[in-house]
Amino acid sequence: MTMVGFVIGWLIAGGAGCGGSTTGLAAADGTGPSGTPSSAPTDTVPRTPAASAVAECDSADDAWIWCDDFERDRLDSYFEHNRADGAFERTSGVGLDGSHGMRARFSAGVEGAGWMHLAFGRTPQPYFRSVDDGATAHREVWWRFFVRNEPGWTGGGGHKLTRARAFASPETWQQAFEAPLWSGGQEANRDVLVLDPVSGTDEQGNLLPYESGSLGQPARWLGSEAGTTPLFDASHVGSWYCVEVHLRLNDPGQSNGVFEFWIDGSLEARREGLNWVGSFTDYGVNTISLDNYWNGGAPRDQERYLDNFVVSTAPIGCG
Repeated sequence: MTMVGFVIGWLIAGGAGCGGSTTGLAAADGTGPSGTPSSAPTDTVPRTPAASAVAECDSADDAWIWCDDFERDRLDSYFEHNRADGAFERTSGVGLDGSHGMRARFSAGVEGAGWMHLAFGRTPQPYFRSVDDGATAHREVWWRFFVRNEPGWTGGGGHKLTRARAFASPETWQQAFEAPLWSGGQEANRDVLVLDPVSGTDEQGNLLPYESGSLGQPARWLGSEAGTTPLFDASHVGSWYCVEVHLRLNDPGQSNGVFEFWIDGSLEARREGLNWVGSFTDYGVNTISLDNYWNGGAPRDQERYLDNFVVSTAPIGCG
């Protein structure tokens, strides 16, 4: 498969249109890490917002699948890094405390400003190059990154920001589920981040019929939930924020999946009781992306910055 093939699939799967979401969005093991049952809610994961160490990957936690503080160039480890003609690059001085980070330059009227796609765990095709041993079908992950929009940023969140997926076919780009966290497409939710889970299986766990690049048609949209912090309004842009996301797939035959996120350690939104993938177990969470895609094009030239990206099998925190 080529990157062109992936781009087409990404756009169809949610990069350029609205799926079945009900809020008008812009798109589209048995225990947890502490030994709690996988069906237990995670209301009170301890998090203490703090300035993150610039080179935190030098002392990575054992639970971390991946860490990129961008102080070293690890970009070749991503199975795709779309630079968008230099719009999305590792750059000195733009990260936390003036460190290295990723700079995304949006141009007026242009939709795409680049992306990074990370693969881990069991994947169905060699193209999805896992950064770990590639053996585990991960059922539960956390991921965290820091984001800052430049002062004067306008127009809302710019739609795509991050999502987890399970690529599930050795022959096509079929996905068993997607877990997008992105900004809304309506005036009422354009400045906040929104959970918008979607399944690519039927309720029993059979992959839905494949169409080029898609989850399967018709996908099962599971219901969105908006956060409360207006990260992208005039009073919030210019500052760094710690965004942490947690995803737990349902146990086979149960509706006990979870999708939730925090900003600076405070819970923003949660969806629970989800039947993500029925009894599908061939693949688990195996890709996470950081995306810069503005449906319809950015309203002006402007930048945002990303730093300290971690994927883990346990809560991460902001410090």
